[in-house]
Amino acid sequence: MNYIMNWIKERFQIDEVIHFAQKKDVPVHHSFVWYYFGGLTLFFFGVQVLTGILLLLYYKPGADTAFESVQFLITKVRYGWLIRSVHSWSANLMIFCAFVHLFSNFFERAYRKPRELTWMTGMMLFILALGFGFSGYLLPWNELAYFATKVGTDIPGVIPLIGKPVQLFLRGGSDVTGATLSRFYGFHICVLPLIFLVFLALHLLFVQVQGIGAPLEAEGKIKKRMPFFPDFAVRDVVTWLVALNVVVALAVFLPWELGNKADPFASAPAGIKPEWYFIFMFQSLKFLPAKILFFEGEFLGIVGFGLAGAIFVVWPFLERKSNKGEKQPLVKIVGLVSIAFIIIMTLLGYILG
Repeated sequence: MNYIMNWIKERFQIDEVIHFAQKKDVPVHHSFVWYYFGGLTLFFFGVQVLTGILLLLYYKPGADTAFESVQFLITKVRYGWLIRSVHSWSANLMIFCAFVHLFSNFFERAYRKPRELTWMTGMMLFILALGFGFSGYLLPWNELAYFATKVGTDIPGVIPLIGKPVQLFLRGGSDVTGATLSRFYGFHICVLPLIFLVFLALHLLFVQVQGIGAPLEAEGKIKKRMPFFPDFAVRDVVTWLVALNVVVALAVFLPWELGNKADPFASAPAGIKPEWYFIFMFQSLKFLPAKILFFEGEFLGIVGFGLAGAIFVVWPFLERKSNKGEKQPLVKIVGLVSIAFIIIMTLLGYILG
């Protein structure tokens, strides 16, 4: 190993890179445990990439081939069902960990100066993760995915002026067809991963350069800081091993079902709904009346969610400036109301069907 390292050092100036990687440390405080969710999100993304590559070896995009290729994968290919289930479960766990990571940083005000861009790139990664979920849901071309995608792509159509062009762009036509499947396949395996990797590189670079921030109330009281490598990195790896066991156990005991092949001419099954991380939006739009003043209810709902997302992205610049020790009740109110709204609407979505 020493010979290899010396050989590399003679040709590349890696000492500076090693020093740059080793200078980061982690503040130890009462909210220390929340730091692990960023690494877990990254781990599940890595699982997604690995299992996604394996699935690509057998998947055939197309209205006449997609369902059959997935069916062949889970019934004929050795451990194909396991790889697909791990891919599906890790996608859901990745978004769950991203939710936890987002709100834990929000409550700790980890976005405050000088980490505004770290927060913004993290928000973009969260939005892209939702895009992965939406685009990947259609790929098996089963009944639930088809009609859920139809409902999901109907929503942008209510936006005046740009709604119909956006809908045509997403669908590749006036309805959900094989062209839609091809587009979603391209988004899922090419467009979104490339954009995601750019923001991921920026996010990790910002974290490395600026370090990991401590909560506002703990700032100035930190008595212990843990070196990221190897101390925190070893702990990160242990959580990854636990997460790997959890996702494999879920895949084995609760394998992801394929369902029936999509039939565009059939009627939509009762209780059609999107994945759990979209249900709070879906249920909220269902509660809105058809007309609110001169506007369609769905349009105002879409505008509301879009505005809320934009506010979260630029929140570091909107929050009122304050002294270091001053409390920020607005942050807790906004965070708790957002979490309560998401949980309540999600539960109502499952209860009411």
